[in-house]
Amino acid sequence: MAVRSVAFKKQQPAFENDQQLFDTHPEVRLDFDRVREALKEGYAKPFLLVDTNIVRTKARRFKAAMPRVQPHYAVKANPDPRVLKTLIEEGVGFEIASIAELDLLLGLGVSAAEIYYSNPMKSRAYLEYAAAKGVEWYVLDSVEELRKIVSVKPDAKLYVRIEAPNVGSDWPLAGKFGIKSSEVDGIIAEAAHLDADLAGVTFHVGSQCRNPENWRVGIQHAKRVFRKMRLAGLTPRLLNIGGGYPVRHVKPIPSIERIAEVVNHAIRDIPQNVRVMAEPGRFLVSDAGYFVCRVVGTATRSGKRWMYWDAGVFGGVIETTEGLRYDIITDRTGKPIPWCIAGPTCDSVDVCMRDEMFPEDMQEGDFIYIANAGAYTTAYASNFNGFPLPEVRVI
Repeated sequence: MAVRSVAFKKQQPAFENDQQLFDTHPEVRLDFDRVREALKEGYAKPFLLVDTNIVRTKARRFKAAMPRVQPHYAVKANPDPRVLKTLIEEGVGFEIASIAELDLLLGLGVSAAEIYYSNPMKSRAYLEYAAAKGVEWYVLDSVEELRKIVSVKPDAKLYVRIEAPNVGSDWPLAGKFGIKSSEVDGIIAEAAHLDADLAGVTFHVGSQCRNPENWRVGIQHAKRVFRKMRLAGLTPRLLNIGGGYPVRHVKPIPSIERIAEVVNHAIRDIPQNVRVMAEPGRFLVSDAGYFVCRVVGTATRSGKRWMYWDAGVFGGVIETTEGLRYDIITDRTGKPIPWCIAGPTCDSVDVCMRDEMFPEDMQEGDFIYIANAGAYTTAYASNFNGFPLPEVRVI
């Protein structure tokens, strides 16, 4: 069995020189023997194997590290109902991006009043539906969205998403959402003018954030916004410190305990009447899963070796196109050589990786085992070109 780990070669940020930040606590991973057992049940198409006991462990670990911070799971990371039921049993809350996610949670008995609608841009129809179902909390990051929400639900509880540093995150999320500090005053003034209940602040430090300082700076920015809100006659009651909590792939990461040291210190002077919450997604489910797919063929073109899997960009492995590198296991032990990895569709976009090292003796029919893949694999997958969606197997 061969294990392939690919490290980034780009220049590292200054914070990465502090080795005391990284790998201070052991990280969990689904036992590979469970994957072997699952394959004995047969293989018809790619599947994600999820151990809900690990989901429970991660939820409890998050709560233990930050006792004052209530986790609200980002449903988009993995919306499988069995995963959601596990998190409900662990007392985890939820945040949503669409009414399909809302319906899923309501069907599992989650109170609408405890569901946070954290998509900064919502259609009027979605707002009307969520309001009719009893959702109370809505995010915004523009005056236009503020007016839209208030026109649909005048008594909505609102929280504004502000810009925060994304330095050290594998996927910086700044740009599409999050207002700059210079824009905060306009939203606060409009909320006061509309008599809207602007009651909270949120931010996102970027996905797979390995720089704990981002949370400290984000919380500092939020405190400044709170002061401005109070001066305008508003009553802050929510601090949402977002997501971005990293999991282990091929890079060293700061543990949730090290991030908690920064967060717990930064929120120590937040009044007790302000609820502090977070939106972990990947952190709660990624380590609980192995994604299993298969080689459907190989080819040589212009001296380059190509390997085609039955799951590619459209079948669950899309995050590799954004730079994520998984630990990938195969059953081959040949000399590592560069391969280009593609999915099974006829779309030229369906190329997952280029010049990545895999054993030279990889062949049609070989299995590919992708570790720590419980998040954003099956959730991203589509049946484009008629290829089947991966299944989710839960243990």
